[in-house]
This record gives sequence, C-alpha cells and structure tokens, in this order.
Amino acid sequence: QLQLVESGGGLVQAGGSLRLSCAPSGRTFRSYAMGWFRQILGKEREFVASISGRGDSTYYADSVKGRFTISRDDGKNTVYLQMSGLKPEDTAVYYCAAALIGFTTEAVVGYWGQGTQVTVSS
Repeated sequence: QLQLVESGGGLVQAGGSLRLSCAPSGRTFRSYAMGWFRQILGKEREFVASISGRGDSTYYADSVKGRFTISRDDGKNTVYLQMSGLKPEDTAVYYCAAALIGFTTEAVVGYWGQGTQVTVSS
C-alpha cells in the first residue's frame, strides 16, 4: 500500500507562486510514476502534470504548460509541483497521484492523496 501526503497549498495572489509537495510512504517511491490532478469546484477532476518513474519524462495539461513544473527527488522521497504565474482559474483542490506506468488520465492511477486546497485571489 502506498500512502500519499500532500502539503504546500494555501492562498496566493494572482501572479504569485506556490510549491506543492507529495511525500509517498509505504513502498519504494522510485517504481511509481507520480503526478497531480486538480478538481475545481463543481467540475470533474482533471490532469495537471505527471513525471515518469525514472524522472526522464514529464507531461503537462495545456492549461499549465510554461507555468507549472513537476519534479521528483528520490533521495527525499518527494515529488513537487512548482506553480508560477498563478491565475484565479487555478483555484482548486490539488491531488497527488501514483501509478505503475506513466499517465495523463485517471485510468491507471492506483493511489491518491487526500488533496490540498490552492486558492488564487484576483
């Protein structure tokens, strides 16, 4: 079983930055592709970004390309989502996700974090 714990959410003004962290525990972190989804109030959860198990491939939703960066530090057992140029429409609950293969949809995600709120004020 893999437990995912997110941190780093909060309130920020438009144009600002936040860094989300996700610290998996319970199994070897390196064997999993990791990523982030978000759920805007009243909408379905959507893919944001993911990174392969070896860290050599990254994927981004078009809406965040050029503003968000996903990375992983296997030594610290942590995956990060650096968010810059934040917009009010980025306001959502952000969920960390893990899967045995690379992903851009929920279909193969096996593990989810509890979510962390990001609020961007205008």
